[in-house]
Amino acid sequence: MKALIQLLRPSHYIKNAFVLMPLFFAGRADNLSDLSSVAIAFAAFCLMASAVYVLNDISDIEADKQHHKNQTRPLAAGLITLKTAYCLLALCFVISLLLASSVSMSTLLLLLGYFALNVAYSVRLKHIPIIDISIISSGFVLRLFVGSTAVEVVLSQWIVIMTFLLALFLAISKRRDDVLIFETTGKKMRAVVDGYTLKFLDASISMLGAIIVVAYLMYVTSPEVTQRLGNDSLYLTSLFVVIGVLRYLHRTLVHQDTGSPTKIALSDRFMQTTIGLWVASFAWIIYL
Repeated sequence: MKALIQLLRPSHYIKNAFVLMPLFFAGRADNLSDLSSVAIAFAAFCLMASAVYVLNDISDIEADKQHHKNQTRPLAAGLITLKTAYCLLALCFVISLLLASSVSMSTLLLLLGYFALNVAYSVRLKHIPIIDISIISSGFVLRLFVGSTAVEVVLSQWIVIMTFLLALFLAISKRRDDVLIFETTGKKMRAVVDGYTLKFLDASISMLGAIIVVAYLMYVTSPEVTQRLGNDSLYLTSLFVVIGVLRYLHRTLVHQDTGSPTKIALSDRFMQTTIGLWVASFAWIIYL
């Protein structure tokens, strides 16, 4: 049972918090009906994400056996058979679609699109530099749209842009970790690392970090957003965004320690405090 749960990667469900963001940013998180709909959409996305994780582990089983960290994954370690993995994948996929269909047809189609995109990623696109990280980033944008369709919230163009850039920033940081391992140990964690260099990745991370901050400032000062929420003090929350970006850059470029963004979010007290203060300040401004 422990191996089955590990295969589903519930610790990665934190990424699906993006499904909840449209409701939160719209100032409607106190609406019980909307909360119910977005909760179902969140559960549906978690199950679809688990189906994708299982698919990726099936696809990467041989590579994972050579990876110093991933070799402990259930399939690579031989704790679960391929037949069991395929059954689990199908179960998550079907239940996810059933939940999504109870929310809206748009939510269902978006989840199908997310799965199709990840099938293409696993089969071919993960081997193409730039395209691989763009696909990962697009998955976070789809999370936003799933949340918006669940509660019929119109997304600001800035939040869509910012989400894509933030996800790209994190994906590049993770690729940097792969390239660093390859250059120091000679072990190739992914075939696509041949298409990247530390110089290119460092420049890209620094560039994206700056653009993310600008995009966030454009979002919180946008007349569309301030008028809809009836508050022009949202710009104050940018303090925590700047600190959060700097902290991630510090871990990446100074400590040479990024790896999984999920693990950082779950273990870095500095980052947890910054995110918590950002959420609290945003909630204080728009809900109180």
